[in-house]
Amino acid sequence: MLERPYLDLLEQVLTTGHFKGDRTGTGTYSVFGAQLRFDLSQGFPLLTTKRVPLGLIKSELLWFLHGDTNIQYLLQHNNHIWDEWAFARWIQSPEYTGPDMTDFGRRHLVDAAFDQQYQAELAAFDARIVADDAFAARFGDLGNVYGRQWRAWQTSTGETIDQLQNVIEMIKTTPDSRRLIVSAWNPEDVPTMALPPCHTLFQFYVNDGRLSLQLYQRSADLFLGVPFNIASYALLLAMVARVTGLVPGEFVHTFGDAHIYSNHLTQVTEQLSRTPRPAPTLWLNPAKQTLDDFEMTDIRVLDYDPHPAIKAPVAV
Repeated sequence: MLERPYLDLLEQVLTTGHFKGDRTGTGTYSVFGAQLRFDLSQGFPLLTTKRVPLGLIKSELLWFLHGDTNIQYLLQHNNHIWDEWAFARWIQSPEYTGPDMTDFGRRHLVDAAFDQQYQAELAAFDARIVADDAFAARFGDLGNVYGRQWRAWQTSTGETIDQLQNVIEMIKTTPDSRRLIVSAWNPEDVPTMALPPCHTLFQFYVNDGRLSLQLYQRSADLFLGVPFNIASYALLLAMVARVTGLVPGEFVHTFGDAHIYSNHLTQVTEQLSRTPRPAPTLWLNPAKQTLDDFEMTDIRVLDYDPHPAIKAPVAV
């Protein structure tokens, strides 16, 4: 099954991972330097041992491709992946006058009354971001995160570089280049980002009419985040293959710190008890020939039959 390498890594970390403290105070079990490989000719690597919502993956990737860094677009598409990082900036601002959300990153996970209050404040924040463009401009932006680095990297001379478009042109004109690289890790911008890039750099490789992509991910939440990352970069690979006239090849996922949070162990065990099902097939609208043309309805998966979703808390 296509997802077997992912499940094997989950089991490896669960059984042999090193316990480490982390920024969130939750604690993780981790390994360093793992790698997964997915051959897209065998199907689309959307996990079947738990439901992974393709709508969230599509809207987040399109958000990146637009060069956007404001969560308003995501919320307009019912995507709440990035809410809490923007919300953290709001409740720490002088203009916030609501209830004390001190230590919100951990306290709302263990205090039911606080969690209810926290969720109410977060919902009100989200609603205001969607309805109030001025408020969204001030408090919905996450800093120069992925989309900005991919599509409008700021140079020391005040110019911008569209890394992704440049790479697409290189794939078309110099496909044997070893410089088909897009980086999200900009050391100057890292301190002002809501969350420094976890998936930091990706590189394309062309061989015999096939386009492959390797991602380097410095930090990887294996249970919650990585299933999204696998599908997102496999989708990006397929879209870039489409616009460059190539066939999707292999997605190679290379990790720095690959970890399972200590409060995800039960969920991981449940997932590993399930039998994988056949991988779905990706459909891209054949009428769309540039990345900027794609919209949500132009991307679908066919024959997706996963096990039910497994919920787990996000460490912020």
